[in-house]
Amino acid sequence: MRRIARPRDTVAHPDSISTGFRRVLLKLSGEALMGSRDFGIDVPVARSIARELAGLREHCPEIAIVVGGGNFFRGLEGVSDGMERATADYAGMLATVLNALALQDILEKEGVEARVQSALASEEVAEPFVRRKAIDHLEKGRIVIFAAGTGNPYFTTDTAAALRALEVGADAILMAKNGVEGVYDGDPRTNPDASFLPRLTHLEAIERGLKVMDTTALSLCMDNKLTIHVFELAEGNIARVVAGEQVGTVIETP
Repeated sequence: MRRIARPRDTVAHPDSISTGFRRVLLKLSGEALMGSRDFGIDVPVARSIARELAGLREHCPEIAIVVGGGNFFRGLEGVSDGMERATADYAGMLATVLNALALQDILEKEGVEARVQSALASEEVAEPFVRRKAIDHLEKGRIVIFAAGTGNPYFTTDTAAALRALEVGADAILMAKNGVEGVYDGDPRTNPDASFLPRLTHLEAIERGLKVMDTTALSLCMDNKLTIHVFELAEGNIARVVAGEQVGTVIETP
């Protein structure tokens, strides 16, 4: 696959910081917004994430987010219950719009301008996804929240994160995980002998079947040499990764 040209390759940023990142895409699962609840959004948890994002813009001024919808509806679970795959996936996309709107509201209450761009038509509540408009928002210091995945069934929000990160020219994808500090060679919640992997390549993650992102997303990142940082969604971790610290697992293709 031909490497996708990124805006940062051609647009000079004279005030760019010398360490860390200037533009990142944060991948949040719906479960990250659920906190200790069984369903929906835990507002204090979402507010804590919003405050951290508000604080780190001094070091990384351009932040995009792709949010999942698993706290409301998971497409694959719908399929297992007998729903048609395409219908279940569309329902899951709509769940991500709910999370995006809630996150936008919470961010703006923290004094951060935010815009929701949806891959599904939702003109009354969100902008349509337009690449140049998204980049313009980022350059103006607004957080852009990409909702509804890619807008197509059979593609996960992991793939949407990889695609949007490449489209807007992100320096890296930050994958914040619930209760897991990075990538292991097994499930640490069920296998006490699972080993932590601080660094690996995209190809290794694919060949070893590690549950980091789906294969489509990993392949897209590998082909375009887009680095992925996988870490626990704990207080301060997003800022530490943005500052260039080694936190969690780094997946890259040299």
